[in-house]
Amino acid sequence: MKTPTIIDVEASGFGAGSYPIEIGFVLPDGATTCFLIKPLDDWTHWDSAAEQIHGIRRESLGKLGRTVTEAAQLLNDQLAGRIVYSDGWSNDLSWLGLLFECSGTPQRFKLESLRAILDEQQITHWHDTREQVQLELNLERHRASADARILQLTYLRTYTGTAI
Repeated sequence: MKTPTIIDVEASGFGAGSYPIEIGFVLPDGATTCFLIKPLDDWTHWDSAAEQIHGIRRESLGKLGRTVTEAAQLLNDQLAGRIVYSDGWSNDLSWLGLLFECSGTPQRFKLESLRAILDEQQITHWHDTREQVQLELNLERHRASADARILQLTYLRTYTGTAI
């Protein structure tokens, strides 16, 4: 079985004007990386409802976040040449596209929908298995690397041998 690389992106909100604020991913060997992103000056959209979900304060981004160039470089350094899977493909594609465009850096990995590698049995058991994984991991924060790890473990537990 090939263990997929999973990525998750937390954002300032949804829709027009939203931007990535945290990116986390988990590699096939289980190693995780997670970092905040310092917004550019013209990235002003902020949704307090999204903040309630991810628990990241805008002020923290300016203090602890990586620049868009540093973030893009780190992603390319660790993910170059890989296919990386996301459960929120359309949103994550948009946010990653914005990050790489604003950094002036070409993206060196391919983003695909996690659903593309799930078979029917995995889809059938996904929700219940994911809930069980979340309970077992007992993660209190909704953060990008934790979400990526939950997705990867759920994939592995539901794997039937017919995907990837």
